[in-house]
Amino acid sequence: MKPPRFDYVAPVDLDEALEVLADDSLETRPLAGGQSLVPMLNFRLAAPERLVDLNRIAELARVERTEDGWLRLGAMTRHSTLERDPLVAEGAALLAEAARFIAHPQIRSRGTVGGSVAHADPAAELPAVLLTLGARVHIARCAREGETGPRAERTLDLRELFLGPFFTALEPGEILTAVEVPAPGPGEGSAFDEVARRRGDYALAGVAARIRLDDAGVCRDAAISLVNGGATPCLMEEAADSLVGAEPTPHAIAAAARVCAGTADPAADMHASEAYRRHLVRVLTRRVLSRAAARARA
Repeated sequence: MKPPRFDYVAPVDLDEALEVLADDSLETRPLAGGQSLVPMLNFRLAAPERLVDLNRIAELARVERTEDGWLRLGAMTRHSTLERDPLVAEGAALLAEAARFIAHPQIRSRGTVGGSVAHADPAAELPAVLLTLGARVHIARCAREGETGPRAERTLDLRELFLGPFFTALEPGEILTAVEVPAPGPGEGSAFDEVARRRGDYALAGVAARIRLDDAGVCRDAAISLVNGGATPCLMEEAADSLVGAEPTPHAIAAAARVCAGTADPAADMHASEAYRRHLVRVLTRRVLSRAAARARA
């Protein structure tokens, strides 16, 4: 099918884009990489009256280090950049590892960090990985009457963004402008893995994990997130908390994996039953926690 008719605007800076989005005379959607929105248009699952193409806005494509040491990824950072950028490899190795699992190279060359996060697909890799890393997001909109400056901005912990499947706390007229990830601390290790029916398919299940050990080898912090493990991208806090205060031995990791599988909420479909997805969650959690602990000790 072909998409419905729409007006097309391609601003060259963020303020111009926000001005167009603030005009509510037409239903408007921002267009980033288009890897989710364009198929939705073609299938008539979305029918905005106007698209605002963000691809010409250079400030949204920067990868840089902030003054407080966080890795800042502009919303238009491509998935392929995550695979190859040395700043990402140094400041968020888990992102670089997980990016290789996203779809196919052609899609990774167009898909964007901001688009994936704003789409809030529970089957996508990046939302789960960024939750595991403790990311925050920056959001902007055109300034309203009585506000100073051309734009108003706010920052959210990523956990506050996801409200439901494909549903976020973004309000009409807002653009997600950047995602920031804290610098890894000493004794920290992470890992990602997933199982798909074919390479590049959506994962039947995936797990991202991060562990921080002290000098005695005791876990002081941990985070686990699931891909396709529930209705929204989510942290598995009970499973992660079970590791804190103890050495991540094979027994402790196996116990955390059982908790993770037991508290996950995967949906059955034509590709896999709920029981099989829970089995995958348990196996993958055990695998990535073991790998993350080994990297933390290295």
